Amino acid sequence: MLLTCAILCGCDKLTPIEGVPVNTPADGKPLPSDKATWWQPKAGVTFDWYLDDLNDGDVFSAQVVDVDAFSTTAEQVAKFHAQGKKVIAYLSVGTFEDGRPDLNLLPKEVIGKVYPEWPDEKWLDIRQLEKLKPWLNSRFRMIISKGFDGIEPDNIDGFTTTTGFPLTAADTKKYCDLLISMAHSNGLGIGQKNVPEFVDSYYKKFDWIITEDAFDQGWENQLTPYISADKPVFAVEYTDQTAQSKFSGTVCPKAKKLGFYALLKKRSLDKWNLVCQ
Repeated sequence: MLLTCAILCGCDKLTPIEGVPVNTPADGKPLPSDKATWWQPKAGVTFDWYLDDLNDGDVFSAQVVDVDAFSTTAEQVAKFHAQGKKVIAYLSVGTFEDGRPDLNLLPKEVIGKVYPEWPDEKWLDIRQLEKLKPWLNSRFRMIISKGFDGIEPDNIDGFTTTTGFPLTAADTKKYCDLLISMAHSNGLGIGQKNVPEFVDSYYKKFDWIITEDAFDQGWENQLTPYISADKPVFAVEYTDQTAQSKFSGTVCPKAKKLGFYALLKKRSLDKWNLVCQ
């Protein structure tokens, strides 16, 4: 779920991967639209990330909110829009999470090992694009129907760990290219998630980047190409690694100098946060 990456999107319309048509899913249900533009936020917008179920009384001051794609309703997305906010849908694309309603769309042969840090999730064989398309298209249709503006695609870093499949960085890039095309051709922005080694080759394609513990782990300087391209860096640090005093006294001054929007969150991603002043 967390401590992962997402490698998708950008400002250029991408050519569909050979043999993988973007709007012709294997389940025979095309995605709703074929748009030429999508939401492309500028560096400097404020951000919050909240993966608990939303309640009617929840109030967010940020201009951009990132919430769960499944539990968030179309009415809740519309309420955010009425407040002038943009809404990102959190969605795992590299694992399957127990409790999601679309397991029947995944053939058994694409489901791999348990993700140890998140034992309710199992890795997917992202090389088998044709077999994943019914599942992916179902999820994209849900996001589009609810009115989301963009996608946070999670768990694309399977090539760095043990998944049950011999995944490579090249496999990941091919999968990401498909996800980018699917998002952009349907009017959705899409962001990179961690994986700093991909920044140089993907910052022109992604619309933003979300990082976890970049300052704590020491790779924040690798993110500057996004700011140079006037795209947001949403730098999230976690309380189990970074004390509030360190965040305010060390992370915030450097984040401001770099042009990042930094916030401190609990790893559970509940409503609590601390933003730089």
